[in-house]
Amino acid sequence: MSGTKDFIVVKGVITESLPATTFRVKLDNGQFLLCHLAGKLRKNRIRLTPGDEVEVEVSPYDLTKGRISYRL
Repeated sequence: MSGTKDFIVVKGVITESLPATTFRVKLDNGQFLLCHLAGKLRKNRIRLTPGDEVEVEVSPYDLTKGRISYRL
């Protein structure tokens, strides 16, 4: 496995909070993603609520799921 980071970084707004630290995020282009929290956010117990603006990392292989990496 290579050490390069090959993901797409996009911004969005949390619309729904789901179980197991999973969230539904609406991107700026209107698309909805199912996102989970990155390890640093979980480790530092960063709380996210619907309406928060977040930065999401999306894999180019599956454009329906993402990882929330930053709360704006």
